[in-house]
Amino acid sequence: MTVTEDDANSGNGEAGGRRIVVGGALLHRGRVLAARRSAPAETAGRWEFPGGKAEPGETPARALERELREELGIEARALARLPGAWPVRADLELHIWTAELLAGTPEPLQDHSELRWLTAAELDDVDWLDQDRFALPHVAALLAPPPAPSAALPT
Repeated sequence: MTVTEDDANSGNGEAGGRRIVVGGALLHRGRVLAARRSAPAETAGRWEFPGGKAEPGETPARALERELREELGIEARALARLPGAWPVRADLELHIWTAELLAGTPEPLQDHSELRWLTAAELDDVDWLDQDRFALPHVAALLAPPPAPSAALPT
């Protein structure tokens, strides 16, 4: 999965009059990173895919890469947007993208108190923010081990 030319260059940080918020399903070694919110009070203690608001003129892919750098202190590459979107507020719409870790070790630098790497089987172990839940089946499918090759029957 990679960002297509259209994905990388499209978008101006808005979707249907709403500002885009990008969340990153950061995939690494068969796990995905979950971040526990520390603020604001109404979301503190719940878990999300880290990210933030796209700036005017910024593509969602670039916004995600910038937000992961600022929030976690890592370099990551946005790969592909997962299906669906979630209206966070009347003026904000959440899009979740997959991303790969390129460099660094994630640390909770901004807005988070804890980070956890989760396998597909562990996705339900944390209390996800409602707006991030739509992406969980898609993330679980990406984390699922590939099917074992079937043995060829002798002829």
